[in-house]
Formats: sequence, structure tokens, C-alpha cells
Amino acid sequence: MSVACGRVLVVDDNKVIRQLIRVNLELEGFEVVTAADGVECLDLVHRVCPDVITLDVVMPRLDGLQTATRLRSDPRTRHLPVAIISACTPYEVDNGAAAGVDAFLAKPFEPSELVRVVRQLMEHGRPPVLDGRQGAGRAESAAG
Repeated sequence: MSVACGRVLVVDDNKVIRQLIRVNLELEGFEVVTAADGVECLDLVHRVCPDVITLDVVMPRLDGLQTATRLRSDPRTRHLPVAIISACTPYEVDNGAAAGVDAFLAKPFEPSELVRVVRQLMEHGRPPVLDGRQGAGRAESAAG
């Protein structure tokens, strides 16, 4: 077993996906807080002080890419590692990299890949890009 982990803010408008991510991370020792969209994420982030944030892209009110941009523009959250967990189309990768996203994980994902990405973000701040089954393209330009 690994040492005590950290807190992850999981943001996805699909309740089933939020629960899937929550369960997989909690089984590995992470504390998980969830939000249903970017607006809720931005409301919670200062109260829960997560170590890592995962964002879906397509969400109501404020999507994941806009949320990442707002997180990066706020000095209080600029340093937080952010991972996009979505279909990871080339559009999402390019725009996510431009928004300062640190990692991409394509849906559907293997739980072990999810845990690996979150762990690496927690420990090192920027893991290698994982393409998943649908192919996310390259995001070497994601340096922030």
C-alpha cells in the first residue's frame, strides 16, 4: 500500500462518472470531493483546498476548458495540477494545453490509469500524457 494520499476535486456533470472516479480514487487512499460543473468547482476549490483537480470537458454552466482557464488565471489556484478526463479529442487536447491543463485521460479509461495520473500529479505535478483507447494526440506543448 502507498502512503497517505491527498485530496482530489472531481468535476463531472455525470453523477455515475463522478461516483466511478470517486470510488476508484478512494480505494487507493485519496480523499475525494465532487462537483457537478465548473461553477461548482470554482465555488468549492478555495474551501476544500484540493491537491489535484480532474475536469470533464462538456458540462453545463461552465465547461472544463473554461474552468481550467479560470483556475490558471487565479493566483490562489494557478499552481494546482489539473487533469482533463474526457473523450480527449484533438480539440480538447490543444485547447486544454493552451488553458494550462497538466494531463489528459481519455474516456473510457482503466481505473489503474486514473490512479496513476492522479498519483503522478500529486507527486510530480505533471505526468506523461495518457492517450487511452481513443487517442488523445500529443500534448508536449502543455508545459506551463
